[in-house]
Amino acid sequence: MRSRRRFDLPDRSPDVLLATAITTATLTRIRMKVPILYSFPPKESGTGLPVPSLSGGYPPPAPRKARLRNSRGSVDDACVQTATAARTPRARLPRARLPRGVPSAAGAAVLAAVVLAPAACAPPSAPAPAVVPPPAGAVFDYQLGGAYPPPAGTEVVARDRAAEPAEGLYNICYVNAFQAQPGKEDDWDHDLVLRDGDGRPVVDEDWDEALLDISTPGRRARIAERVDRWTAQCADKGYDAVEPDNYDSYTRSGGRLTAAHARAMITLISRYAHERGLAVAQKNTPELAAHRADSGLDFAVAEECARYDECDVYTEEFGDDVIVVEYTDAALADACRRWGGTLSIVRRDLGVTAPGSGDHVRRTCPGD
Repeated sequence: MRSRRRFDLPDRSPDVLLATAITTATLTRIRMKVPILYSFPPKESGTGLPVPSLSGGYPPPAPRKARLRNSRGSVDDACVQTATAARTPRARLPRARLPRGVPSAAGAAVLAAVVLAPAACAPPSAPAPAVVPPPAGAVFDYQLGGAYPPPAGTEVVARDRAAEPAEGLYNICYVNAFQAQPGKEDDWDHDLVLRDGDGRPVVDEDWDEALLDISTPGRRARIAERVDRWTAQCADKGYDAVEPDNYDSYTRSGGRLTAAHARAMITLISRYAHERGLAVAQKNTPELAAHRADSGLDFAVAEECARYDECDVYTEEFGDDVIVVEYTDAALADACRRWGGTLSIVRRDLGVTAPGSGDHVRRTCPGD
């Protein structure tokens, strides 16, 4: 005759072993006051008790009405089960010894359900604000060299991030995201400035700006952290879009930076800008226009695209969401002839200075 232990099992079927394992985990969690998720299939074991199963089933009868609702107003099943398990008295099932390994495996499954269920009940994150590019073909003014009252009829203005946006217009916030401002390379950590073999900064000779080193994920993240602060300031001031300049800095790096580095960097910048509800401009760099969607770019600011016959490259990817900035009368005339009334087009002086400067020039297409 088989000797009986304190609590003997009628059989060793998988369902019974699993029932006991979950019982053990349940009693342990009851002491810890942690809610347990389990379900009961419509069958019973030889003990007369319901047999839990991982293969499916249904939960015990719910209390009167669970008042946990998701963002759509419907009851969340996972939340209901958690609430039910937390508030429904549990039957006291006998404990029994199981073969080694069974309690730990089944207990792990129960514990995973307990840990993951609260996450399912967490409220959804707020949706990102809507991102709207500048109106296509709008009258535009480029005021990077100093803010001034926009001329009559102007609809879109770009200004440096230090300036306030123009009231009642669509405003684009300029940030120098890929290069240091002239003479300001020491404002950046030493290793974030791109350097040559002798340790000297690699400089954009046209503008006397040191290139930032975007060659590694770690450095890109640190640079993006500062650019994100500037972007946040733009959003807080009421700007509608951001224009990260020098996307094409890799072309001036002597091979130290690549297009892939630039795309990875602009993607970080655009991701945060979109979270703040700002549209993001692709500044120049026609060779990367085909990647605008993957990089999160919403419109283009194309300097001298008429002069260098590149405007079609931008319109192929961005449609009419292209702002053209020319610096000669001949290029302005060509741009107006080909895209006037369709794209935003302006002729500015190279220093984009404010009125009162001896160099100030601003012209638009006839009729604007």
